[in-house]
Amino acid sequence: MSHMSVARKIFSGFRSKINSTNLLGNLRQTSKFYATQALPSYLTLAPKTKITKLGNNLRVATEDTGSEVATVGVWIDAGSVFENDKNNGTAHFLEHMAFKGTNKRTQHQLEEEVENLGATLNAYTSREQTVYVARSFKKDVPVMIDILADILQNSTLSKSNIERERSVILKEKEVVEQNMEEVIFDYLHDVSFQGTPLQRTILGTEENIKSIQREDLVNYIQTHYTGDRMVVAASGGVHHDQICQLADKAFAGVKPKSTFDFKSLGQFPFTGSSVYIRDDLMHQAHVAIAFKGVSWEHPDYFAFLVLQSIVGSWDRNLGAGKNLSSRLAEILSVENLASSLSSFNTCYNSTGLFGAYFVTDEKNAANCTYEVMNEWQRIGKQGLSKEELAIAKTKVKSALLMQLDGSSNIAEDIGRNLIALGRRLEPVEMFRRIDAITEADISRIQDEYLYDADPAVTAIGPLDTMPDYNQIRGWTYWNRL
Repeated sequence: MSHMSVARKIFSGFRSKINSTNLLGNLRQTSKFYATQALPSYLTLAPKTKITKLGNNLRVATEDTGSEVATVGVWIDAGSVFENDKNNGTAHFLEHMAFKGTNKRTQHQLEEEVENLGATLNAYTSREQTVYVARSFKKDVPVMIDILADILQNSTLSKSNIERERSVILKEKEVVEQNMEEVIFDYLHDVSFQGTPLQRTILGTEENIKSIQREDLVNYIQTHYTGDRMVVAASGGVHHDQICQLADKAFAGVKPKSTFDFKSLGQFPFTGSSVYIRDDLMHQAHVAIAFKGVSWEHPDYFAFLVLQSIVGSWDRNLGAGKNLSSRLAEILSVENLASSLSSFNTCYNSTGLFGAYFVTDEKNAANCTYEVMNEWQRIGKQGLSKEELAIAKTKVKSALLMQLDGSSNIAEDIGRNLIALGRRLEPVEMFRRIDAITEADISRIQDEYLYDADPAVTAIGPLDTMPDYNQIRGWTYWNRL
């Protein structure tokens, strides 16, 4: 019997543990299972999210916080994942073109109107979503909704502006490629999701940026900017009925249903593999190790957030190090093995990535990698104390509430939730789901996803002492014996 099969036999018992998080169902379903402890009034008395679907399938969701300012935006179920090799980069290119003028407003008029209101207008593109968002005084919300609807439906997309914007996007690409964290995570997606749309970058290839034409942009709008894939989310000093009336009028021209063939996306299988780019001129090595994670709606989503908190994040410049509650952060600090550590849980509609990104020097690449791998296996082998789990839960709850501080953050949470889950996950339910997580749940997901599993590994920099892939793969089970 091989060592690997012995390890599988020894730890197969983990899979028989009760999965308490499954009692709550996936996140598209409202939880019917509640923990026994009472929740604080700042959760139970918080404003509720109101949701209305308009005639063209456009959803309007609001949360009135009584503020004098408001955030209103449009979240669209459209990003680089819906592109192909030929038009990759179109969603991001279109985001740039949205502020270059419409049939009603020139670029100068658009900028002047927003500026004179003391408002802001921004946009961003991710792999699965495109977002246009405005922030203003609550009295100016009707104007901002009109502007958002105008740039999404009536942008001129003139050829002269397209040509000018190419150089801007190419420059942005150069800047992104100088950011090692951005580069590492693009490579991580490249090796993790080989042969799938998630493999592609958001900005697209240089060749595509130079070749995208007006027809590509128009086709992307007509295909993806449809009512069934759009959410108007607003928070702050907003009134739901007013937002519904304004959106119904402003977005009346939006088609109700997309013609996109979602089956063409196929599956998103995870591939354990690696890419090492050795550059001895760099002072530090940048490394990311990831395993197949879960989607936004998966019942284990919050359990992974707790595990992420246990592993922790740390930066030497913060000066905390050995005083942090993360055991791994303490080891890296005391033994001077790394400059920074960031545990991540990246989710998509049908899959995800769970892992850690760290920066170390050449001589410590092997030891740092081992400690990261060993920490995951320690959690699976030794389990957690009640105190360790309680601290991790508290940190997750705190982070979630801090992300809901202010109208912009609330609107972001509402829009993202409705696109990813089809509903708003209220803070009360988030806390209930977190409270239901047990030590056994953390051991179970570690066993199911991180034990004896193929990781994806990306590394850039001086890699002379960096362990090869087979050694890292072996650490997913040898440390459990």
